[in-house]
Amino acid sequence: MELPPNGNLRSVQTMRDPQLDDVIQTAEFRTALRQFSSQTERIAASHGITSQWYLLLLMIKGAPDGSQRSTVTDLTDRLHLAQHTVTELVTRAFRAGLIRRTPSKTDRRVTYLTLTEKGERVFAKSFEDLRVERRKLSETVQRLGP
Repeated sequence: MELPPNGNLRSVQTMRDPQLDDVIQTAEFRTALRQFSSQTERIAASHGITSQWYLLLLMIKGAPDGSQRSTVTDLTDRLHLAQHTVTELVTRAFRAGLIRRTPSKTDRRVTYLTLTEKGERVFAKSFEDLRVERRKLSETVQRLGP
């Protein structure tokens, strides 16, 4: 038996090949995820926004607390992006008239982001057009094993 580069025979003995069914399911999931992403890009573009703007609108509208508002800090956490990246995305969406900024009444450091009427309209159309893709992705996730 050939030893791995680190010379540790135990690491070779404890490694096991993934089960083929698991690999197939994972590949199917990644394909469905990529298809969903591709369709999101296409549908967002058909409504005059980028897929990044669509995701931003989704995260604001779908705030976990049901408030339909968010902060840059919250978005940074939820999108797993750097704060400066989210700030730039927010600035561009603001300039496009998709979101509004509202200062917190209790904390001067906090600004809440909400969708404008235009943002609501574009988001609603895009969200509806992605219904079939969301269903397909959900079905794929349900087929995944534990």
